[in-house]
Amino acid sequence: MFFKNYRTVIFIGAVIAAALILLSYSLKYDSGMGVVKKLVLEAAAPVQIFFNGSIEGVENAWKRYIHLVGLEDENLRLKNKIANLQAELIRYKEGALEAQRLKKLLSLQEEQPFNFTAARVIAKEQAALSKTLWIDKGSAHGLKSGMPVIVPPGLIGRLTDVSWHSSKVLLLIDENSNVDVLIQRTRVQGIVRGAGSRGCVVRYISKIQDVQEGDVVVTSGMSNIFPKGLLVGKVSHVDRMDVGLFLQIRVAPFADFSMLEEVLVLTTGQGEFSEGKKTLK
Repeated sequence: MFFKNYRTVIFIGAVIAAALILLSYSLKYDSGMGVVKKLVLEAAAPVQIFFNGSIEGVENAWKRYIHLVGLEDENLRLKNKIANLQAELIRYKEGALEAQRLKKLLSLQEEQPFNFTAARVIAKEQAALSKTLWIDKGSAHGLKSGMPVIVPPGLIGRLTDVSWHSSKVLLLIDENSNVDVLIQRTRVQGIVRGAGSRGCVVRYISKIQDVQEGDVVVTSGMSNIFPKGLLVGKVSHVDRMDVGLFLQIRVAPFADFSMLEEVLVLTTGQGEFSEGKKTLK
């Protein structure tokens, strides 16, 4: 039973043993290339080829592994370099955009004969009724409550609360905002009031007055808060059919209140706008 179950193993073992005996004998007594030696070498050749192929395969696999590890490190290094270059490009682009905005502010300062203080927007409050923002300048920089705030191309609001190093700006579109204005084409006067997401409305202009869509609205200078001639907006709709004595006029402000980043505060004292001073802080 034992020989029946393991006869294959026994046969292979016997062949190997016979081959070893013949090889030993041939090496001892045969100085030439005998038949037995040739048979043994012929039988051993495939085994040698197999083992040599296995070793070569392992060696090649190791070399490929080392090569892949090197490529992975190089790939990671290049990715980090690309990320750094992209971040640097974004910083340069942001700087270029800021330079463009500041250039517009400087051009506005050159056009207007008033004192200005530049400030950055640091917070915004865009609730349903309240439309305000905060800037990074305050009383320590000479700012006072009531001072007008402008951007290219025109007025956006006025200061209401001023602390040492920050101030609150009440925007034109806030429902608590009121500005004396006139229609530039006809010189008809009225009051612009904030209407939230709808922009602004002009109140107290009689139905007999000539007001058309596209008319430019500017500050009238009738108060000591806003100087005369600051751009406010453009008439977007005129309703003459509404009951009452006055026109229903809607105004689209020139300024985009969703994109405010830097502003100018007119620091010329109240009642001094007519003096025509021009300095740059």
